[in-house]
Amino acid sequence: YTLARMRFILETERLILRLPEPGDAPAVRELLTDPVAMEFIGGVHPQAASDPELVVRRWLERWDDNGCGPFSIVRREDGRWVGRTGLLIWDARTWTHTTFAGAGEFAQPELGWALAREHWGHGYATEAVGAVRDWAYAERDVQRLVSAIAPANVRSQRLAERLGATPGET
Repeated sequence: YTLARMRFILETERLILRLPEPGDAPAVRELLTDPVAMEFIGGVHPQAASDPELVVRRWLERWDDNGCGPFSIVRREDGRWVGRTGLLIWDARTWTHTTFAGAGEFAQPELGWALAREHWGHGYATEAVGAVRDWAYAERDVQRLVSAIAPANVRSQRLAERLGATPGET
């Protein structure tokens, strides 16, 4: 992949990972209101149905606060929005969302992902999440990444293992 540092763009063979844009809102709504896609990551987000533009703005605020956040995953061949992947910052003392500045030495980046169901099974998640993992270690000087995966979420567990992660605490 290549990185355009100032624009935060990662490119893989089939995908472009870029900052979220207002035009992503309809696809974001579709993902975040799909009960199957959201089963293991907080369930359906009612706010996404009523104001997906606000969700996109919040994702961009994470970038402003931390210099990292969710990337939109877009298929290179047709520009279609596939999902999101990126870093979320937790305070390891309380396991609440925060910023690097807010948690200080207790800041723990999580590598997360969610793809629209129609894009499952094509290897997009492995490709995109692997690119973000490599970027986080190389460009953000992250020392350790975690992925909070529900015990019943076997698909995500397999993806994490393909990318070299090992099961930790539950």
